[in-house]
Parts: sequence; structure tokens; C-alpha cells
Amino acid sequence: MREYENKYIEQGFNVIAGTDEAGRGPLVGPVVCACVVLPNDYNNDEINDSKKLTEKKREKLYDIIMKDALAVGVSIISAKEIDEINILEASRKGMIESYKEANKKIKIDVLLTDAMKIDTLDIPVEKIIKGDAKSISIAAASIIAKVTRDRLLFELDKKYPEYGFKDHKGYPTKKHLEAIEKYGIFDEYRKTYGPVKKIIEKQGN
Repeated sequence: MREYENKYIEQGFNVIAGTDEAGRGPLVGPVVCACVVLPNDYNNDEINDSKKLTEKKREKLYDIIMKDALAVGVSIISAKEIDEINILEASRKGMIESYKEANKKIKIDVLLTDAMKIDTLDIPVEKIIKGDAKSISIAAASIIAKVTRDRLLFELDKKYPEYGFKDHKGYPTKKHLEAIEKYGIFDEYRKTYGPVKKIIEKQGN
């Protein structure tokens, strides 16, 4: 999990950051991006792709990463903006914003991304396919992004308990699709996403 970080350290770069997003697939809520800088000698065998961890483990690691990281940046891109610029561009924008946020705390030399091409920064950026399973920095960012987004969905669940957000986190599960058929959609829905679009056309609002 330190192969990419160590490669850049050996080349003389000092501050390596990883960035990732959570929430590209859900029908509702924002996409959340995070950027994390860990100390150069840092290791924690429990840090991995957030999708491979239980909710309880992610929550525990969230606290550890927030305590141990040299810098953390988080960006939240709303459903409205996702509809305006599309999810790929929203994710790219969020990653850049979270990098800029972390960069205020420590000057970043290299950015590692989870399969996202970013060519507008004045530092080296390496996109790594399945980066959240190969780089400790990206994996840490994936945990921060996922826990942050899940917490937002828990808040949405309190507001709209009949949709079951605390269980499916906004993904298009059978239960969720049945709920939007029955109760309709509200502002936090991504109106350009297929299942939501269908409901809008069907219900005419």
C-alpha cells in the first residue's frame, strides 16, 4: 500500500497526497471527495479501500486518520451541481477542491488519484486504476469521503425516514426504488439519473 508513495519519496518529493470520492452511483445526495496527506513513514495495515471495510471499521479508521494525517481536505458537490456538470466532472471538481483545501495546510508535491485524470494542477498527478486498493493515501481519502457522505445520508434519513437511506445510502436498491415510486422525489435527488428521470416523467413533476 506504500509502493506509489515510496516511489515519489525516492525521487525526492516530500509531500504525497491521495484523493478519492464517495457517492458516484447513488440517486440522491452529494458526491463527497477527500484528499489526505499521511506522514512519509506512516503505515496502518487496517487502512484499505473503504468498500472493503465494515461501517464500524470505517468509523474507527476515520478518527485515526483525522488524528494522524498531516492534512485532510474535504469537498462536497451537491446533487444540483452533479445534474448541471455530470458526475464525472463533479467528482473531478471535488477532488481538485479537496486537494486545494489540504494544500492550505501543507504544500503538496504530488497528488495520487483513484483513476481520475486531473491535468490542471501545477504538480505531478498520477491516476492509479483501483488506487484505493493500492495506495495508503488514496485508501485513507476513500475512508474520509465515505464516512463523511454516510453521515450526511444519516441526516437525510432523519428527515425522510420512509426512504430507508440509513440502509442503502441512496443507492438504487429495490427498497429505494419502491420508496421513490411511492413517495416521489425531493430536492436532494439527482434528476439526470435514469431511475429518477423515469419517476419525474411518470409523475409529471
